[in-house]
Amino acid sequence: MGELKESLQQQIDYVSEKFLEKSKNKEIQVVSHFDTDGICSAVIMTKVLKRLDKKFSLKIVKSLDEKTIKNLSKNKITLFLDLASGSFHHIIEHDIKDVFIIDHHEIVDKIPNEVEIVNPELHEKQKISSSSLVYLFCKTIDEKNKDLAKFAVLGMVGDMLEKEIDKVNNHILEDAEIKRKRGLLIYPSTRPLNRVLEYCSQPLIPGVTGSTEGVIELLREAGLSPENGKYKSIIDLDKTEMEKLITAIMLRNPKCKTSEIVGDIFLIKLFNKLEDAREISAMINACSRIGESTAALQFLMEIPSARKKAETLHIKYKQHLISAIKSLPKIEKIEGRKFLIINAQKSMKDTIVGTIASILQHSSLYEDGTIIITMAHYDDKIKVSARIVGRNGRNAREILAAVVEKIGGEVGGHESAAGCNISQKKEAEFIELLKKNLEVELVKV
Repeated sequence: MGELKESLQQQIDYVSEKFLEKSKNKEIQVVSHFDTDGICSAVIMTKVLKRLDKKFSLKIVKSLDEKTIKNLSKNKITLFLDLASGSFHHIIEHDIKDVFIIDHHEIVDKIPNEVEIVNPELHEKQKISSSSLVYLFCKTIDEKNKDLAKFAVLGMVGDMLEKEIDKVNNHILEDAEIKRKRGLLIYPSTRPLNRVLEYCSQPLIPGVTGSTEGVIELLREAGLSPENGKYKSIIDLDKTEMEKLITAIMLRNPKCKTSEIVGDIFLIKLFNKLEDAREISAMINACSRIGESTAALQFLMEIPSARKKAETLHIKYKQHLISAIKSLPKIEKIEGRKFLIINAQKSMKDTIVGTIASILQHSSLYEDGTIIITMAHYDDKIKVSARIVGRNGRNAREILAAVVEKIGGEVGGHESAAGCNISQKKEAEFIELLKKNLEVELVKV
């Protein structure tokens, strides 16, 4: 790689300058991840490249495998967003030159000379989303790009980094002119409570999530009744009503911590209306996980027809999710001390297993330090997702990487949330090696 600067902002300045210089007379191929953070990164970059009048193409991917890298053009500038920090070996192997990476995932190998990279892992491991990095990169190119700050906040919320807002992220919040309110972190905070609670999966509320009767009973316990046939939304509750609702939820889920369900609600303007950033983030995620990343992009570009489509896809995805949660008791599980492996095989969509792992991670059913691993089949492969309860004590990416190194596959992610893709032929071997590694890892912890 080129020179590595001392601070993250200096590195952004350096890499953005190199990018403008190299892309003067060359077409750019942008490859971004399909989750909320990746889609927000793509939207920011798309808008800025259009403003710069650059010729470019955009590809949204579920994961960055060797085949995707192999099929990239060798005559264009390649810009990876929210991925590629674990794919240096494929970049070198397939001779991809003029590579730029803006990402926040763990770096596992030596950075090649062909790669210019912006990654907070190289600068005190600052907690910042890829979309925030892309935003800072584009703001460095031109201060006028400040109007795109709301997409960085969306990506931050999508990657659940809003609780760790540091100085860098605070400036992004100021640029975005986001409206903030303290309250219950169940979204959408702008819709009637009964509908919101029925589809609530984070936190999972026993007897309430997925049950219309359970929702009405909970609201009755909290002393909340409909006015003119309609329940209030979370942002419309007064302090006393909010406290009663939080107490009712805590009684149903006693292991749940107040700090996990109470915090800042971020409201952003989209289609000229204030919306809960968590809801918008969930809608984008839903579109992509149902295989409609284009709908997610068009929705964030505020194309009128895309709104209805995104809302429909979101409802469909939530139904998939509730159905997956209800099927959990019937699915094969391997439990050990401080680990749980759920092998859904074909009974769950591969695009949902990560969400299921996250729901269980935040459900308070498991003690801190427990690693939850979910698996599902797709094509001839298996999608594996890993989450650490309490987000500390163990490194999910390292645990998966140790197994993938022996059996082959693609791995990426963070310490507390990681994933990999392996061949279905290696299923039994993967589970066996994983169990051994988890037991050894526990001795270290």
